[in-house]
Amino acid sequence: MRVRASLLAGICASAISFPAFAQDATGDDLEDPRFSNNVIIVTAQRQNQSLQEVPIAVSAFDAEALEAQQIENASDLQLTLPNVSFTKSNFTSASFTIRGIGDLCVGVTCDSATAIHTNGSPLFGTRLFETEYFDLERVEVLRGPQGTLFGRNATSGVVNVVTAKPELGTFGAAAEFEYGNYNSIKAKGMVNVPLGDTLAFRAAGFYLNRDGFTENLYDNTDIDGRDMYAVRGSLRFEPTADTTLDLMAFYFRENDDRLRIQKQACQRDPTGVLGCLNNRRDFDSTNANSTLGTVLSSVELFRIQGIPEALALGSVYGPDGYANFDEPNDVRTVNTAFTPEYFADELQLQAHLDQRIGPMNLSLTGIYQETSVDSRQDYNLGILDRSGYAGALNTLAFFGANGIPTGVPAQPFVPGSSAYFAPIVDALIPDGPNGVLCTSDNDAGNLGAFEGNSICADVPLAFDRSSQEQTSWSGEAILSSDFDGPFNFLVGGIYAESEVAENSYYVNNFGLDYASAILGTFSAFGAGAPPSYLATSMYRNNTTDFKLESFGIFGEVYVDITDRLQFTGGIRYNDDSKSVAARTTYASFLNPFGNDEPFTSPFVGSFDADAATPGNQLLQEREVSFDAITGRAVLDFAISPDNNLYFSYSRGYKSGGINPPLSPVFAVSENFGSEKIDAFEIGSKNIFLNGAAQVNLTGFYYKYKGLQLSRIVARTSVNDTIDANIWGVELETILRPSYNWMINMNVSYLNAKVAGDQLFSNPRDPGGGDPDAVIIKDLSNGSLCAVTGAGANAFVGAVNAGLGLQGPTAFPADGRIASTGAFSICSVLDDQTANPAFAPLGPINVLSPGVEVNLKGNRLPQAPEYKASVGVQYTADFDNGMSLVPRFDLAYTGEQYGNVFNGNVNRIEPFVQANASITLNGNDNRWFVRGFVQNIFDSDSVTGLYVTDASSGNFTNIFTLDPRRYGIAVGAKF
Repeated sequence: MRVRASLLAGICASAISFPAFAQDATGDDLEDPRFSNNVIIVTAQRQNQSLQEVPIAVSAFDAEALEAQQIENASDLQLTLPNVSFTKSNFTSASFTIRGIGDLCVGVTCDSATAIHTNGSPLFGTRLFETEYFDLERVEVLRGPQGTLFGRNATSGVVNVVTAKPELGTFGAAAEFEYGNYNSIKAKGMVNVPLGDTLAFRAAGFYLNRDGFTENLYDNTDIDGRDMYAVRGSLRFEPTADTTLDLMAFYFRENDDRLRIQKQACQRDPTGVLGCLNNRRDFDSTNANSTLGTVLSSVELFRIQGIPEALALGSVYGPDGYANFDEPNDVRTVNTAFTPEYFADELQLQAHLDQRIGPMNLSLTGIYQETSVDSRQDYNLGILDRSGYAGALNTLAFFGANGIPTGVPAQPFVPGSSAYFAPIVDALIPDGPNGVLCTSDNDAGNLGAFEGNSICADVPLAFDRSSQEQTSWSGEAILSSDFDGPFNFLVGGIYAESEVAENSYYVNNFGLDYASAILGTFSAFGAGAPPSYLATSMYRNNTTDFKLESFGIFGEVYVDITDRLQFTGGIRYNDDSKSVAARTTYASFLNPFGNDEPFTSPFVGSFDADAATPGNQLLQEREVSFDAITGRAVLDFAISPDNNLYFSYSRGYKSGGINPPLSPVFAVSENFGSEKIDAFEIGSKNIFLNGAAQVNLTGFYYKYKGLQLSRIVARTSVNDTIDANIWGVELETILRPSYNWMINMNVSYLNAKVAGDQLFSNPRDPGGGDPDAVIIKDLSNGSLCAVTGAGANAFVGAVNAGLGLQGPTAFPADGRIASTGAFSICSVLDDQTANPAFAPLGPINVLSPGVEVNLKGNRLPQAPEYKASVGVQYTADFDNGMSLVPRFDLAYTGEQYGNVFNGNVNRIEPFVQANASITLNGNDNRWFVRGFVQNIFDSDSVTGLYVTDASSGNFTNIFTLDPRRYGIAVGAKF
């Protein structure tokens, strides 16, 4: 098999070894051995090859490059990679997007489009995006489908983190300490210990502790800090020259006040129907009248339900709880009464055996993984005004002490009725109407305020929680050949299992508790049931069990057609089976006060988690399976020893999944299908000027079927599929005019758009731009629907009059909402469309969740059209063997969109990130001192956004890069 090593074997600046350590300069620059040693070996094709010879678009960062370019985590990694972006996202998730394809599917049953690996083994639910890089051999990023070689199928690409291995016969150690602004303290260390001639042990770790990036005006504290550590132990055993066994154990833990969501943005809707409008992302809070807790505790709903209006917390037509709240006009400043909590940990145990068998090699790899994450923070990052609650809370206290008034002097109160309200008083306002307000805690499953599990504060609290526990393992076997002739092969198989024992997303707020109590109490009282509330008192989307079983069989052949032309052909069969048990609850069934566990309630039989199955089910249980045959074909032509040209075709696949149950029920698909991609790529890898210049150029075209995209419906992430066409180009260069200078420049262009007619309703504009439509905020569940037809406004006005509600009203002219809006009840409106009295108005339709619009031609989310980066590094060598290495990096990320509906409100502005460092290296590279600054311009760079659902007020969560950081680091090695 043809193998060669180019002088500059790297497709980015990371391919240059030791950019920050001094080396003796001797002889002519272009003959300097330091050039010929700069060969990066990668395993992109499951064998050791020079990076430049691999006919795949792959970037590799060795340990020195990660250090020099200040690449500490995935957020930093994206900046210098062409057509790659990374962002955190909702529900403690993250999306690593390559060429417009990322983890846009959100949910327990979703697969990752970008496969994350450790030493070639696939990871599931990994928390590696929280940790920082330490003691690595390199990080490889492969762009494009990689199904025939790596783990499970990956449609966008692979990120492979390769850890440093123990070195036989050599004792070594290294330590580094860093101090920076925000009182940041970071320490890293490594020790390598030989244990005889055939065995060696390596231990490494890091610790990071810093103050928060974000100021909390509520209590003048700093939040969004970090307190984390990780340790890794590795053992290498080489009993013979043909046998190598590697064992690795890794543990990561974080426990701090990290903000899962940096900031919320909203163009405030004064009508309260939408909460936030559709034109801008302002520093403002949603109109709380649009939220579920408000509509369910409103005068208007209570009146319709026959509940005394004096118990209502407010009116949807009156001032809302955020009307007087001043949202800080700064990404790094918030005002929250709930201090965020963030816990994550991960355990990895890996074993890898390489056994040489004559001209072949057998590779066996197994990995076991445990991950958990638990994050809580203020749901709205704001302070609700409680002054409007005074009348309702006083009335509640009065009812709790006396009962329901009758208006009859001889018997002023309904006998025994106080028992229905006293438990509410005790749970929510234990110190009286003017005391603290208590909200259900979410740290004990379904147990909330009415089970004695609450958090109390002077202001109404609203917070959420995202948590998951996952266990996974996989085993892989690969047999590859290294024959002297023109033919070689690789064949392998993998089996993987992953199980989620618990996944929950909670939303808690005082209004939800209050509504579940009052609505439940009057339901129980009217039915003669014991005093009860509607459980659960908090919103909870809960997966009690998810299991994935996956196996794949794959193989490749490599044929040297001539000395300069090589053909690669690969094929893979993959089979994925998924099963899930889940439910969504809020105010779903009566539960007597004092009952310890809601799901032991005598009334739980009225709850149905699965409308599609006869009878009442406590869980929705589903199973799906997917399989596919994929492959690739590559022609690789060596124009000269330093110039390669290749053309490839790949077929990629990612399995589909199961959408969670919704509350209320909307017409969304239970399942979503697999992704399939036909990828064409042409590339040229070149070394010019005797190694002084490297120029790599890649062009690609993707035909995508069934791209999985997520949107929020009824407070739950629902996944749909669309088709897309994607094409782009990538230019990567490295210039070394002399040993002392290194300049890297990368530029990429990406055109990623929806293909064909794809019809979906826009959660920001359920009216779909129809000026005749009326957008309805449903008082019974907080969702939105749209009433359409030429007579829609008159129809809604007439029905609402009978409900005691106001008619439609126009949205502000700058809100990009052509329709009118109103509060009402969608099911009532739907029933009335058949009323003959409204026939003169013409055809009327009620559409949930709204009018569908065509997405054809829209740009895919998280797909910047342009990216560019440049890095300049100079090495000044001194006669005493020391050196000084200044470096400057600048990265530009162009315009992109946060979701597929595009528009100005979803536009993410271009941003620039600049880093600089200067390093003084001691003689023989035994020590160094480095000064550094990251994000020199202190840019508030937004990397992604997520739109919440109608019952939360349609506000936008945004995710940002870190602010400016600077400090000094010292290190030594032995």
